[in-house]
Amino acid sequence: MGSGLHVIKIGGNVIDDDTQLQSFLEKFAALQGKKILVHGGGKIATRIAADLGIEAKMINGRRITDKPMLDVATMVYAGLTNKHVVSSLQKFGCDALGLSGADGNAIKAVKRPVRDIDYGYAGDILVDSVNVLSIKKFLEAGFTPVFSAITHNGLGQLLNTNADTIASALAVSLAKIYETKLIYCFEKDGVLRDVNKPESIIKSINADEFEQLKTEKVIYEGMIPKLENAFEALGKGVKYIYIGNALNLHKYQQGEFGTCLLPK
Repeated sequence: MGSGLHVIKIGGNVIDDDTQLQSFLEKFAALQGKKILVHGGGKIATRIAADLGIEAKMINGRRITDKPMLDVATMVYAGLTNKHVVSSLQKFGCDALGLSGADGNAIKAVKRPVRDIDYGYAGDILVDSVNVLSIKKFLEAGFTPVFSAITHNGLGQLLNTNADTIASALAVSLAKIYETKLIYCFEKDGVLRDVNKPESIIKSINADEFEQLKTEKVIYEGMIPKLENAFEALGKGVKYIYIGNALNLHKYQQGEFGTCLLPK
Protein backbone atom coordinates (compact mmCIF):
# COMPACT_ATOMS: atom_id res chain seq x y z
CA MET A 1 0.00 0.00 0.00
CA GLY A 2 1.39 3.39 -1.01
CA SER A 3 0.99 6.70 0.78
CA GLY A 4 -2.33 8.37 1.53
CA LEU A 5 -4.67 9.88 -1.04
CA HIS A 6 -7.67 12.17 -0.67
CA VAL A 7 -10.43 12.14 -3.28
CA ILE A 8 -12.55 15.26 -2.80
CA LYS A 9 -15.79 16.03 -4.60
CA ILE A 10 -17.07 19.60 -4.74
CA GLY A 11 -20.67 20.25 -5.69
CA GLY A 12 -23.86 21.97 -4.74
CA ASN A 13 -24.21 25.73 -4.70
CA VAL A 14 -20.50 26.29 -4.03
CA ILE A 15 -19.69 25.76 -7.73
CA ASP A 16 -22.14 28.56 -8.65
CA ASP A 17 -20.75 31.13 -6.18
CA ASP A 18 -17.24 32.22 -7.16
CA THR A 19 -16.43 33.76 -3.76
CA GLN A 20 -17.24 30.49 -1.99
CA LEU A 21 -15.50 28.46 -4.71
CA GLN A 22 -12.28 30.47 -4.38
CA SER A 23 -12.36 30.07 -0.59
CA PHE A 24 -12.79 26.30 -0.95
CA LEU A 25 -10.04 25.97 -3.58
CA GLU A 26 -7.58 27.84 -1.36
CA LYS A 27 -8.31 25.35 1.44
CA PHE A 28 -8.09 22.40 -0.98
CA ALA A 29 -4.70 23.64 -2.26
CA ALA A 30 -3.41 23.79 1.33
CA LEU A 31 -4.32 20.13 2.01
CA GLN A 32 -1.08 18.18 2.16
CA GLY A 33 -0.30 14.99 0.24
CA LYS A 34 -1.69 13.38 -2.90
CA LYS A 35 -5.20 14.48 -3.81
CA ILE A 36 -7.77 14.44 -6.59
CA LEU A 37 -10.62 16.91 -7.06
CA VAL A 38 -13.89 15.93 -8.77
CA HIS A 39 -16.44 18.61 -9.67
CA GLY A 40 -19.88 18.83 -11.16
CA GLY A 41 -21.21 21.75 -13.16
CA GLY A 42 -23.70 23.36 -10.81
CA LYS A 43 -26.43 25.41 -12.44
CA ILE A 44 -24.10 26.94 -15.03
CA ALA A 45 -24.88 24.30 -17.68
CA THR A 46 -28.63 24.90 -17.30
CA ARG A 47 -28.13 28.67 -17.61
CA ILE A 48 -25.92 28.44 -20.71
CA ALA A 49 -28.27 25.90 -22.30
CA ALA A 50 -31.14 28.37 -21.81
CA ASP A 51 -29.04 31.16 -23.39
CA LEU A 52 -28.57 28.87 -26.41
CA GLY A 53 -32.27 28.02 -26.58
CA ILE A 54 -31.74 24.45 -25.33
CA GLU A 55 -34.25 23.18 -22.77
CA ALA A 56 -32.77 21.42 -19.73
CA LYS A 57 -34.87 18.30 -19.11
CA MET A 58 -34.97 16.67 -15.66
CA ILE A 59 -36.78 13.52 -14.46
CA ASN A 60 -36.75 12.65 -10.74
CA GLY A 61 -33.92 15.12 -10.19
CA ARG A 62 -31.71 13.53 -12.87
CA ARG A 63 -30.65 15.37 -15.98
CA ILE A 64 -31.64 13.99 -19.38
CA THR A 65 -28.55 14.35 -21.57
CA ASP A 66 -29.73 14.51 -25.17
CA LYS A 67 -27.20 15.44 -27.89
CA PRO A 68 -27.57 19.26 -27.54
CA MET A 69 -27.32 18.97 -23.74
CA LEU A 70 -24.25 16.72 -23.99
CA ASP A 71 -22.55 19.43 -26.07
CA VAL A 72 -23.37 22.03 -23.41
CA ALA A 73 -22.31 19.74 -20.53
CA THR A 74 -19.00 19.04 -22.25
CA MET A 75 -18.37 22.73 -22.89
CA VAL A 76 -19.28 23.76 -19.34
CA TYR A 77 -18.02 20.86 -17.20
CA ALA A 78 -14.86 19.88 -19.10
CA GLY A 79 -14.22 23.40 -20.42
CA LEU A 80 -15.43 26.50 -18.61
CA THR A 81 -15.78 25.12 -15.06
CA ASN A 82 -12.79 22.78 -15.21
CA LYS A 83 -10.36 25.41 -16.50
CA HIS A 84 -11.66 28.02 -14.05
CA VAL A 85 -11.00 25.58 -11.18
CA VAL A 86 -7.57 24.59 -12.51
CA SER A 87 -6.39 28.18 -13.08
CA SER A 88 -7.56 29.11 -9.57
CA LEU A 89 -5.64 26.18 -8.05
CA GLN A 90 -2.49 27.29 -9.89
CA LYS A 91 -2.97 30.71 -8.29
CA PHE A 92 -2.99 28.99 -4.88
CA GLY A 93 0.21 27.03 -5.62
CA CYS A 94 -1.43 23.68 -6.45
CA ASP A 95 -0.15 22.19 -9.73
CA ALA A 96 -3.52 21.00 -11.03
CA LEU A 97 -4.21 19.12 -14.23
CA GLY A 98 -7.72 19.48 -15.68
CA LEU A 99 -9.11 16.21 -17.03
CA SER A 100 -12.16 14.50 -18.42
CA GLY A 101 -12.46 10.73 -18.29
CA ALA A 102 -11.20 10.59 -21.89
CA ASP A 103 -7.84 12.16 -21.00
CA GLY A 104 -5.23 9.47 -20.46
CA ASN A 105 -8.14 7.01 -20.90
CA ALA A 106 -8.66 7.69 -17.19
CA ILE A 107 -12.37 6.84 -16.78
CA LYS A 108 -14.48 4.85 -19.22
CA ALA A 109 -18.23 4.46 -18.91
CA VAL A 110 -21.10 2.83 -20.78
CA LYS A 111 -24.18 4.60 -22.09
CA ARG A 112 -27.03 3.98 -19.67
CA PRO A 113 -29.42 1.37 -21.09
CA VAL A 114 -32.92 2.61 -21.92
CA ARG A 115 -35.44 1.09 -19.53
CA ASP A 116 -38.43 3.10 -18.27
CA ILE A 117 -36.61 6.36 -19.05
CA ASP A 118 -34.14 7.27 -21.80
CA TYR A 119 -31.44 9.33 -20.06
CA GLY A 120 -29.68 9.95 -23.37
CA TYR A 121 -25.89 10.22 -23.21
CA ALA A 122 -25.64 9.47 -19.49
CA GLY A 123 -22.62 7.34 -18.65
CA ASP A 124 -22.65 4.56 -16.05
CA ILE A 125 -19.45 3.47 -14.33
CA LEU A 126 -18.43 -0.21 -14.34
CA VAL A 127 -16.14 -2.16 -12.01
CA ASP A 128 -13.11 -1.73 -14.27
CA SER A 129 -13.94 1.81 -15.48
CA VAL A 130 -11.04 3.57 -13.72
CA ASN A 131 -7.57 3.36 -15.26
CA VAL A 132 -5.57 3.19 -12.03
CA LEU A 133 -2.13 3.09 -13.72
CA SER A 134 -2.86 6.19 -15.79
CA ILE A 135 -4.04 8.21 -12.79
CA LYS A 136 -1.13 6.95 -10.69
CA LYS A 137 1.26 8.43 -13.30
CA PHE A 138 -0.33 11.87 -12.86
CA LEU A 139 -0.17 11.62 -9.05
CA GLU A 140 3.40 10.31 -8.90
CA ALA A 141 4.51 13.10 -11.27
CA GLY A 142 3.31 15.59 -8.67
CA PHE A 143 0.12 16.75 -10.40
CA THR A 144 -3.28 17.13 -8.77
CA PRO A 145 -5.88 15.72 -11.20
CA VAL A 146 -9.10 17.74 -11.43
CA PHE A 147 -11.84 15.62 -13.02
CA SER A 148 -14.98 17.02 -14.61
CA ALA A 149 -18.11 14.88 -14.84
CA ILE A 150 -17.45 13.95 -18.49
CA THR A 151 -16.34 10.38 -19.28
CA HIS A 152 -16.03 8.39 -22.54
CA ASN A 153 -16.86 4.92 -23.81
CA GLY A 154 -13.52 4.16 -25.50
CA LEU A 155 -15.17 4.35 -28.92
CA GLY A 156 -15.12 8.11 -29.36
CA GLN A 157 -18.37 8.89 -27.55
CA LEU A 158 -18.34 11.34 -24.63
CA LEU A 159 -20.82 10.71 -21.79
CA ASN A 160 -22.21 12.75 -18.90
CA THR A 161 -21.60 10.90 -15.60
CA ASN A 162 -22.73 11.78 -12.08
CA ALA A 163 -19.83 13.47 -10.27
CA ASP A 164 -20.60 11.75 -6.93
CA THR A 165 -20.35 8.40 -8.72
CA ILE A 166 -17.04 9.37 -10.34
CA ALA A 167 -15.58 10.38 -6.97
CA SER A 168 -16.69 7.10 -5.39
CA ALA A 169 -15.33 5.01 -8.30
CA LEU A 170 -11.96 6.81 -8.18
CA ALA A 171 -11.68 6.29 -4.43
CA VAL A 172 -12.56 2.58 -4.63
CA SER A 173 -10.19 1.85 -7.52
CA LEU A 174 -7.26 3.83 -6.12
CA ALA A 175 -7.72 2.21 -2.68
CA LYS A 176 -5.89 -0.77 -4.22
CA ILE A 177 -2.64 1.22 -4.20
CA TYR A 178 -3.19 4.12 -1.78
CA GLU A 179 -4.78 4.47 1.64
CA THR A 180 -7.75 6.42 0.31
CA LYS A 181 -10.16 8.80 2.01
CA LEU A 182 -13.18 10.28 0.24
CA ILE A 183 -14.61 13.70 1.11
CA TYR A 184 -17.89 15.08 -0.27
CA CYS A 185 -18.02 18.88 0.05
CA PHE A 186 -21.16 20.94 -0.43
CA GLU A 187 -22.98 23.84 1.25
CA LYS A 188 -24.26 22.06 4.38
CA ASP A 189 -22.15 21.41 7.50
CA GLY A 190 -22.73 17.65 7.31
CA VAL A 191 -25.63 15.23 7.56
CA LEU A 192 -28.18 17.05 9.73
CA ARG A 193 -30.66 15.49 12.12
CA ASP A 194 -32.94 18.48 11.43
CA VAL A 195 -32.48 20.29 8.09
CA ASN A 196 -33.73 23.52 9.71
CA LYS A 197 -31.04 23.40 12.43
CA PRO A 198 -27.51 23.78 11.01
CA GLU A 199 -26.06 22.85 14.41
CA SER A 200 -27.75 19.40 14.41
CA ILE A 201 -24.81 17.69 12.68
CA ILE A 202 -24.63 13.91 13.08
CA LYS A 203 -20.92 13.43 13.78
CA SER A 204 -20.71 9.83 12.57
CA ILE A 205 -22.99 7.26 10.91
CA ASN A 206 -22.34 3.56 10.36
CA ALA A 207 -24.19 1.38 7.84
CA ASP A 208 -26.80 0.16 10.35
CA GLU A 209 -27.48 3.69 11.60
CA PHE A 210 -27.90 4.83 7.99
CA GLU A 211 -30.73 2.33 7.48
CA GLN A 212 -32.37 3.52 10.69
CA LEU A 213 -32.06 7.22 9.70
CA LYS A 214 -33.68 6.44 6.33
CA THR A 215 -36.58 4.71 8.11
CA GLU A 216 -36.98 7.74 10.41
CA LYS A 217 -36.95 10.05 7.30
CA VAL A 218 -34.01 11.96 8.80
CA ILE A 219 -32.12 11.15 5.59
CA TYR A 220 -34.25 11.43 2.45
CA GLU A 221 -34.40 12.50 -1.20
CA GLY A 222 -31.07 13.61 -2.70
CA MET A 223 -28.96 12.56 0.29
CA ILE A 224 -29.97 8.89 -0.05
CA PRO A 225 -28.12 8.10 -3.33
CA LYS A 226 -25.10 10.15 -2.14
CA LEU A 227 -24.86 8.11 1.07
CA GLU A 228 -25.66 4.79 -0.62
CA ASN A 229 -22.73 5.43 -2.98
CA ALA A 230 -20.57 6.29 -0.01
CA PHE A 231 -21.36 3.18 2.04
CA GLU A 232 -20.79 1.00 -1.00
CA ALA A 233 -17.32 2.56 -1.34
CA LEU A 234 -16.58 1.88 2.34
CA GLY A 235 -17.27 -1.79 1.74
CA LYS A 236 -14.71 -1.82 -1.09
CA GLY A 237 -11.58 -0.58 0.62
CA VAL A 238 -12.03 3.17 1.12
CA LYS A 239 -10.81 3.96 4.63
CA TYR A 240 -13.10 6.82 5.69
CA ILE A 241 -15.69 9.04 4.05
CA TYR A 242 -16.58 12.54 5.20
CA ILE A 243 -19.46 14.78 4.16
CA GLY A 244 -19.34 18.44 5.08
CA ASN A 245 -19.22 22.13 4.25
CA ALA A 246 -16.72 23.06 1.54
CA LEU A 247 -15.81 26.22 3.45
CA ASN A 248 -14.83 24.16 6.53
CA LEU A 249 -12.32 21.95 4.72
CA HIS A 250 -9.48 23.52 6.74
CA LYS A 251 -11.01 21.88 9.85
CA TYR A 252 -10.69 18.38 8.33
CA GLN A 253 -7.15 17.69 9.54
CA GLN A 254 -8.17 18.88 13.02
CA GLY A 255 -10.86 16.16 13.09
CA GLU A 256 -13.69 18.71 13.20
CA PHE A 257 -15.14 18.35 9.72
CA GLY A 258 -18.73 17.37 8.98
CA THR A 259 -20.09 13.82 9.26
CA CYS A 260 -17.82 10.78 9.19
CA LEU A 261 -19.25 7.63 7.60
CA LEU A 262 -17.99 4.38 9.09
CA PRO A 263 -18.22 0.74 8.04
CA LYS A 264 -20.16 -1.65 10.26
